[in-house]
Amino acid sequence: MERSFGRTTIIQDVVFLILIFVLSGCTREKPVKIAFSKATPNYTNWIKRTDSTLILINLYSLSIDSALRVLDECSGLILTGGEDIYPGNYGRECDTGKCTGFDRYRDTLELMLISKAFELKMPVVGICRGNQILNVYLGGKLIINIPSDFNKPVTHQCEDYLHCFHTVYIAPKTVLRQITKCDSAPVTTNHHQAIQMLSPMLRENAWSGDGLIEGIEWRNPNGKSFLIGVQWHPERMEKTNGLSGNLAGEFIRQAKTYASAHVKKN
Repeated sequence: MERSFGRTTIIQDVVFLILIFVLSGCTREKPVKIAFSKATPNYTNWIKRTDSTLILINLYSLSIDSALRVLDECSGLILTGGEDIYPGNYGRECDTGKCTGFDRYRDTLELMLISKAFELKMPVVGICRGNQILNVYLGGKLIINIPSDFNKPVTHQCEDYLHCFHTVYIAPKTVLRQITKCDSAPVTTNHHQAIQMLSPMLRENAWSGDGLIEGIEWRNPNGKSFLIGVQWHPERMEKTNGLSGNLAGEFIRQAKTYASAHVKKN
């Protein structure tokens, strides 16, 4: 009887340990995935230096159908900087000569990614071109070429783009002010296009000293996903700058909140 009892006890212990192992595997949190419309080391490092546990995915290397499927598995979308947006996307085909080059595939990809992310109510951040294409998607228009079409004293683009700075001013009572905890700060800048006609669905939350729109968010955020667009380059700035580190931190927090509220596919 004692030997039988001992064998039963061992079996029960083994079953218990297997059960604990299985349950712990089921409850272990999956890594949060962040999608980039087009990733470069600057952008991925900007996110990784705040949270190295995230899985970062470059959607630009995929077909549009595949990119949309992958986005469905992610918890946040970052629209990055890059080429000019084709003016035909906002009814200005005649101004293509003022542009420096296009990527029509990228335009189509990002417009569809925005549509999908808004449908999923997924957190979205747009940087430089990403800020502009958010406005275009929502019905706004762009300044085609700042030097010729918006001749003001602030320099928005330099030959040495890594050392091109100006100050931006953050509007009070905005989501951006809540995130950054500051009313003004120097930023790294490098763009010859910007928002001209703002979408009626958006509000400006930041300006440069010459009045150029430098940031956007929802005019009415009720029932919508987290959304911030900025014209500057937070990925090239120090983490201690509130317009860089705080922005990355809040986006990641929003992505993790989204992930915890949604069951993602394997």
